[in-house]
Amino acid sequence: MDTELPVVRLCVAGMQAEAEGRAGAARALFQQAWDSAADDYEACIAAHYLARHQNSPEETLRWNQECLDRADRVGDERVAGFYASLHLNMGHACRQLGRPALAHTHFVRAAERVELAPEGQYGDWNRFAIAAGLRDTAGAREDSAGEGGAGAEGVPRSLDEAVDGRVRELVLRWCARGELMALGLALPAYLGYLGTAADRIRLRSALHMVHAARRLPADEQAELGAVIGSAVLR
Repeated sequence: MDTELPVVRLCVAGMQAEAEGRAGAARALFQQAWDSAADDYEACIAAHYLARHQNSPEETLRWNQECLDRADRVGDERVAGFYASLHLNMGHACRQLGRPALAHTHFVRAAERVELAPEGQYGDWNRFAIAAGLRDTAGAREDSAGEGGAGAEGVPRSLDEAVDGRVRELVLRWCARGELMALGLALPAYLGYLGTAADRIRLRSALHMVHAARRLPADEQAELGAVIGSAVLR
């Protein structure tokens, strides 16, 4: 984003107010940004922040939809990196309103655009949140096509349930005794798993590095080796 834009400066000030616990001041600054937006790009930015300060799930969804609509109107590289976050926010809003199938559709669309999000912690956070949304709404996947979903082909898949449970159990053990190296290697690939071939390779490679270090108890070494060799990760 262009940090010299008045709308962006207002939103930065609003985020600072949020961080200081001044929710009312933050909302007023975001409203001022919306009122002063000169075009769809600026309105998109302001709507994103206003959505966070609504008093009902319906209004939160309305502002997130406004933000998405404005991004579609812009339609150029300035908003390409926004879409993962925009669809993620739509997914959360739809879940709050009890519409898990439509939420799943938006999480799928977020996953399709996550590679365009800025790299670093922001991109990682989006990936982790999208993966969690896909897992939490996986049961609604079959219904999502009826609400504009992407259908079966190309839909991101959560990690196989059995393998997920085994990896989760290992991670919990590592957390309990502070296996920081194992956690540092495995968690980003595990939490950000979106079901693509690249995600599968990333997770398998991370687990393999943990296994190759040979720092785990014998039973965990054996279990981790079995997980790495499972058909799901080949």
